[in-house]
Amino acid sequence: MEMDIGISEQDRRKIVDGLSRMLADTYTLYLKTHNFHWNVKGPMFQTLHLMFETQYTELAEAVDLIAERIRALGSPAPGTYSMFSALTSIKEPDGVPDAKEMIRQLTQDQEAVVRTARSMMDIVDKAGDEPTADMLTQRMQIHEKTAWMLRSMLE
Repeated sequence: MEMDIGISEQDRRKIVDGLSRMLADTYTLYLKTHNFHWNVKGPMFQTLHLMFETQYTELAEAVDLIAERIRALGSPAPGTYSMFSALTSIKEPDGVPDAKEMIRQLTQDQEAVVRTARSMMDIVDKAGDEPTADMLTQRMQIHEKTAWMLRSMLE
């Protein structure tokens, strides 16, 4: 059945391309944060272990929201490691960094997700896609706050 939600097919494709990058960034950040949760050690172990758990739990919920928005726009959501690897701007860690380096990398990665979301706002606004704009705004707010909290631990 043909879709008619007031957003052209061409604009939906552009939005889905951006959301696919956002999904890949979010999933890759989820995996990296979960990895750091498992492998953190040192004097800040308890604090970081719990903080990373809170962060990866939030990211797991976000992955579902983003994928469902892609589906609502009429496209399949990417869902394999190879697809995410091709789409993400998040770098995988080399080995297991120390706790301070984990914090530094996750701060940069949270900011990368914000940049991915922000890069989509023009097309979303021009297409009149308020649900996606709302989701992106909420995601940017969460990632900016998380980056601030992580960055504060480095001072």
